[in-house]
Amino acid sequence: MIIKQLSIFLENKAGRLTEVTEILADKEINIAALCIAETSDYGILRLIVNAPDKAVATLKEKGFSVSLTDVLCILIPHKIGALADATKKLSESNISVEYMYAFAMGDKTPVIIRVDEIDRANKIIGKLGIQQISTEDIYRL
Repeated sequence: MIIKQLSIFLENKAGRLTEVTEILADKEINIAALCIAETSDYGILRLIVNAPDKAVATLKEKGFSVSLTDVLCILIPHKIGALADATKKLSESNISVEYMYAFAMGDKTPVIIRVDEIDRANKIIGKLGIQQISTEDIYRL
């Protein structure tokens, strides 16, 4: 299922992550998943939140560079080889994974995936029987 992910550019300095999380908390925006990719000078904070449009508007108002990106969220069993099986199915369909992040919860693992051809990947995942979940589903886990 295609969901919206925030991508926020952050300078690598103390307090910037706290500033973002406090701004979102003040607006009652809840974070379901996050990932930070960084270099020595800056980072990209990726978030799945319950109100992505509100989060983008709020953060832009506060001067942050932020964008929305379409990503997929699949749910795989939390067992050895499950991620390998899912990525193999994507690669066999010539879908390139740009990045992903995951978090295990009990016997299931939600995986956020950014791919090069999101609409085609979404259809292929559905045909392959890989379970997909929405942002709302993430909050119910």
